[in-house]
Parts: sequence; C-alpha cells; structure tokens
Amino acid sequence: LWDRVRIIAEPGGAAAFAAMLSGRYVPAETERVAVLVCGSNTNPANF
Repeated sequence: LWDRVRIIAEPGGAAAFAAMLSGRYVPAETERVAVLVCGSNTNPANF
C-alpha cells in the first residue's frame, strides 16, 4: 500500500486490498466491493 497510495497499514488491515491487487479475489461484475484498511496497530517510527 505504501508504494501505490502512500498509506501505512498493518498486514491484517491490508490483506483484502492485497487480494484485490494480486487477482486472488476477482469480484463478479454485479458485485460492489469495499475494502477497509486499518493502520491503528502500526508504529510509524518502525516503518
């Protein structure tokens, strides 16, 4: 996420987004998808 959109996210919070980018999850044409990204458990100092 950092490389693409400059968002720091914890791994669990980025999993759904990663699935969409990688093609591991492909929504049906009639499906509307929302991906929630969480970063509350990430310490920017460690990033």
